[in-house]
Amino acid sequence: MRPTTLILRAAGTNCDAETAFAFEQAGSDTQTLHVNRLLENPLLLGRFQILAIPGGFSYGDDISAGRILAGQIMHHLCDVLHQFIDDGKPIIGICNGFQVLVKTDLLPGPVGGRTGQTATLTNNDSQRFIDRWIRLVPRGRLCIWTRDLPPLELPIAHGEGKFVPADASVRKALADNDQIALVYADDDNAPAGGKFPDNPNGSIDDIAGICDPTGRVFGLMPHPERHIQATQHPNWPSRTTIDPGNGPGLRIFENAVEFVAEAIPATM
Repeated sequence: MRPTTLILRAAGTNCDAETAFAFEQAGSDTQTLHVNRLLENPLLLGRFQILAIPGGFSYGDDISAGRILAGQIMHHLCDVLHQFIDDGKPIIGICNGFQVLVKTDLLPGPVGGRTGQTATLTNNDSQRFIDRWIRLVPRGRLCIWTRDLPPLELPIAHGEGKFVPADASVRKALADNDQIALVYADDDNAPAGGKFPDNPNGSIDDIAGICDPTGRVFGLMPHPERHIQATQHPNWPSRTTIDPGNGPGLRIFENAVEFVAEAIPATM
């Protein structure tokens, strides 16, 4: 039986259809649900094996990007989400979804004995919205979503993508715990070293994506759902080394679907 992914949307979400399509191409059934329906019946979450919070501008990014949806999650869905994680089920937050997760206690999760929000995503150093393709290199083996992933290119589209840990102890713990899953890189696949435009937003340690201590909760600013087919890359006609069918972003979704298919039984 194919696992089922819940695509959670709110007012202002605009990448839910693309995210659902990516999961379907990766081998999962999907259901898109407005957060209000989950607030009415939080136990609905237990029917799913994967949770995705897609990109967009939830609630218009009022106050700050992802803050309002994060508040709803923390005040009304905290228990069921922690149970979801305890049950071994993966969660992904893409762009605005990443902003949501870091403004809860779900990412980076407990670090250095601390709980609560220990990082944020704030305004790009350029102080402007940036929409372009960037190069990424995976780090470590902890994150199930990026395991065995080669260097890849994905598009970004954000104004608040600068990842900032709360302090030096959180920064060190992320590195020591293997929770840095993706970093911005240059054309030679070396870390960007904070330099624009390879690091498009000024993220500390070139961080583009992190996971929690379990490796199953993952957030990233780039959009893997926008490069699941080779022809989605703007230079695809001149690229001779790419898979002629699939874009590298698809592998991120396949990793989670394969993990779930092996580890978590689907429920009727």
